[in-house]
Amino acid sequence: MRIAAIYPFNNGEEAVRANYPDLLQEIEEAIAAVDASSCKNKKSKERTMMGEILYSPVALNECFKRELYAKGWRSIREKCNYPTNFYVPAYHPKPPRKGAFREMDFVKRKLGVEVQFGKYSFMVYNVAAKMTIFRNLAHIDTGVEIVPVKALADHMSTGVSYFEQFVWDLEKRGVSNIDIPVLILGIDH
Repeated sequence: MRIAAIYPFNNGEEAVRANYPDLLQEIEEAIAAVDASSCKNKKSKERTMMGEILYSPVALNECFKRELYAKGWRSIREKCNYPTNFYVPAYHPKPPRKGAFREMDFVKRKLGVEVQFGKYSFMVYNVAAKMTIFRNLAHIDTGVEIVPVKALADHMSTGVSYFEQFVWDLEKRGVSNIDIPVLILGIDH
């Protein structure tokens, strides 16, 4: 795969290049090492693409895991203990699910990386919420979000979000004082 687009959310490119140039190189090497053709193995069951062979998000994620884990990157899981003290007195629900967690795909030396081939809401959540949470928990201080560009998303299931719409939304949203620097990389096959 290759990097086709770069967006520096909250000075993300500057922060990554200044503080993590070696880790950025590892990320770039991992992207280049992913053989996208080996991941084009998902037979579509969608009405508009019936029978078409598409890129599999699961297979692509596995390739990224293989490449980055080999370079010493690790995922981090944070256990979630959901509060119940805000329930109104007359409400008696089943207790919240045990074993819930939040996970960052890859972390190394306080640089967090998320690879997202899912719905739009997950991309926004990663940058606008999850990365801030993981910073507040002292796991990361800067992030990298890897997403498909439109040309790649066109060869995936419908509903997969892409770089161009993600950047438009971030541009219109603006930067908040709680946002961390995030380098957003748009990739293509």
